Amino acid sequence: MQWNLVMNLISLVFLLIISISSLFISMMLLSTGSSWFLDWEIISLNSSSLVGAVIVDWVSMMFLSFVTFISSMVLFYSGSYMSGDNNVNRFMYLVLLFVVSMSFLIISPNLVSILLGWDGLGLVSYALVIYYQSEGSANAGMLTALSNRVGDVAILLSISMMLSLGSWNFLFNYDCISLLSLGMVVLAAMTKSAQIPFSAWLPAAMAAPTPVSALVHSSTLVTAGVYILIRFSPSLSGTVVQEILLLFASLTMFMAGLGANFETDLKKIIALSTLSQLGVMMVILSLGWAELAFFHLLTHALFKALLFMSAGSIIHSVGDYQDIRVMGGLISYMPLSVMTINLANLALCGMPFLAGFYSKDLMLEMAFMGSLNEFCFWLLVLSTGLTVCYTFRLVFYSIVGNFNLSALTGVDDSSSTMTGPMIGLAIGAVVGGCFLSWSVFPGPSMICLTLMVKLLALVVSIVGGLVGYLLNVVGASFRLYCLKAVSLVTFSGSMWFMPFLSSKVASVGVLSGGYSYYHTMDSGWLEYYGGGGLYSLFSWASSKLQFIQDNNMMAHVLIMLLWLVVLVLFL
Repeated sequence: MQWNLVMNLISLVFLLIISISSLFISMMLLSTGSSWFLDWEIISLNSSSLVGAVIVDWVSMMFLSFVTFISSMVLFYSGSYMSGDNNVNRFMYLVLLFVVSMSFLIISPNLVSILLGWDGLGLVSYALVIYYQSEGSANAGMLTALSNRVGDVAILLSISMMLSLGSWNFLFNYDCISLLSLGMVVLAAMTKSAQIPFSAWLPAAMAAPTPVSALVHSSTLVTAGVYILIRFSPSLSGTVVQEILLLFASLTMFMAGLGANFETDLKKIIALSTLSQLGVMMVILSLGWAELAFFHLLTHALFKALLFMSAGSIIHSVGDYQDIRVMGGLISYMPLSVMTINLANLALCGMPFLAGFYSKDLMLEMAFMGSLNEFCFWLLVLSTGLTVCYTFRLVFYSIVGNFNLSALTGVDDSSSTMTGPMIGLAIGAVVGGCFLSWSVFPGPSMICLTLMVKLLALVVSIVGGLVGYLLNVVGASFRLYCLKAVSLVTFSGSMWFMPFLSSKVASVGVLSGGYSYYHTMDSGWLEYYGGGGLYSLFSWASSKLQFIQDNNMMAHVLIMLLWLVVLVLFL
């Protein structure tokens, strides 16, 4: 166990050094408006060259800084959370491999080298989702792997389509990328960031350990899709792909917010909140505000990692229960964990002067001011209210009410190994938004809105908070109504049947077709005229030959009689 602690400390120091140095490089490049581009030619074949390239600009360095900072906190946090696990060393190596794969993706301006990080994320995520070796984990891992393989194939198709450009470096080919190739990249991003119709794998991936969820949902796997679209944003502008992305992202955002209000599993509620925020980022990206989407990507990483770590601390202390209905009044038992989870919750719903406020408020106002169609406009407004609604629902269950697990008398805040990273991320969730808003947007943005539209986000947030509170105060009558509208509640709480559509419906046609083919062709006609038919023919011939050999005297007499008949007839 001492070795695990030493390993955690070494990883923490190493990742923190990378984080701080990347942040300083990012600030320097941002202030000078410059970027560094390193490439070397590996092989040249005819008119195409395979080039190893690294892009060092303020975007890649800023994101790398946040990824390594959050990873260092997660690794140190895991030292206590996974202390009782027999395979903790394997877990640490997998997490470090996860960070390395994400780093490959961040600093690569080349689709071929991006594929290394992209496939690495998919492979390691599968290994981490099935870390707890159970049937549920295996099913979740398979759904995650197969959903992400669709994106991997899309990236490969895009690479093959870009072969005609003579280079896979998309930074120099923004105007030359074909619409079909761009569509493949957007499809890959939608699978990695779990947009409709690929949303089912994100809550299923909660089978992984909680520290992995904190890393995956804040700055690595699910954000890879948003990041690659930020890189491709100049090519997206004004295309039909952008409009399709806007529609699917708006539906994903609304679906996730609605589902989170009916969910009772703590980790799945936070996973659905991640899905909702990914939808918001995709909406802003499809409106052409790539820098604003990147700003929200960074602020979201801070409070979402804090949210998962705080939830992990609570789950760890209450004996691995994840149902929020048994967690009332936890503030009396775990004041620090409840404080940090509610701080992250308030940052998520955009409480003024927390990290989420600076990005969410600006995003909503820019979206209201932009060319947003009415359908997507109201989906964005309703999703904002739903976010505040499920946030206050979580706040209510963690603070108000009675603790329903009184048998667990030892519930308290975890060790300093777990609470230390939580405090570090809590500081980031408080001051990170202010720091980033002055860094990324040094000048003010011109926003021109009417008073009613300007107040719309505030009014919707207040109404959402009140609804979230009232639904829990008058919970009995609400539950009775839910019994009457069970089909609507089931539809809303099951992500619009997305897990069913992604597993059963997607596979039933192929499986039933394979079953019919197997019985009709493979075990039917092909067997009759193939191996089975030949076997029957040779068995019949062999049995006749064996009969002749076993009845030798009778055969000779019959042959003699046959010849006698022939002689009598023909002589």
